[in-house]
Amino acid sequence: MIQSTPGQQKLRVLITVKTYPIPSSKYDELVCTAGVTETGDFVRLYPINFRDLRDCQQFKKYQWIEVKASKHTGREQRKESYRPDSKSIRICGDPIKSNPGNWRDRSLYVLRNKAKSIEDLKELQKSDKTSLGIFNPKNVSDLVIQPDSSDWNPKFLAELGQQRIWENRTNSRKPPRKVPFKFKYRFHCNDKNCNGHNMSIFDWEVGALFWRMMDEGMTHEGAAEEVKRKFLENLCGDDKDTHFFVGTTLDYPTSWIILGVYYPKVEPPSLFDEIM
Repeated sequence: MIQSTPGQQKLRVLITVKTYPIPSSKYDELVCTAGVTETGDFVRLYPINFRDLRDCQQFKKYQWIEVKASKHTGREQRKESYRPDSKSIRICGDPIKSNPGNWRDRSLYVLRNKAKSIEDLKELQKSDKTSLGIFNPKNVSDLVIQPDSSDWNPKFLAELGQQRIWENRTNSRKPPRKVPFKFKYRFHCNDKNCNGHNMSIFDWEVGALFWRMMDEGMTHEGAAEEVKRKFLENLCGDDKDTHFFVGTTLDYPTSWIILGVYYPKVEPPSLFDEIM
């Protein structure tokens, strides 16, 4: 049992999203972590310096955790955002299995409050500050690869290093390797007001796949093409019921980004469906 102090809540969250680590002059290293509660409500947990967690606390996707957390205040007005006490993180059992392929046990929670489209989520944002959601795109036409800087901003890294010295953290891990590309999905929503979207992907698995391919000897361009192959042809293939986890950023609250991909296999029609 996690005992919460005043102002904190005990949350039970099924982890669905981890973004690629970004160095932060304020938080040292920022990983946006999100998930859903047992009633399907979305929760954002930050900051979490994931690589500095104890091994027994390093949760995986589709794994339940319990954590003490308090609502963010100040300029952070997104309704799903909580500040976790990282020391209180406790993993609750193994990740939910994929069953195999159809992900039915995951979908009981992940898709409980599924949105119709990005347009639908933007309307909810206006009414109640919604900033996280999941929806099923009508079609995904491309994954665009754009060159990007191969290193973090020098001024940014200098501020980070100064903070670590001030906090006597000279043995902190090096910042994560920066992926020298940006990846964006092109897609349309199943909504009459949709004019198409080009939306950036911040999924942890994009960076992990890119660097795994590099470590296996691929060129930068070859690794980027492998990311495109998997995230377009596999995760968005005709045999997949593709959904996007999406959210807004603190600095650009009206801009939505893709935080992760949910891709169970398409269910074959049942005998009842064929008769009807």
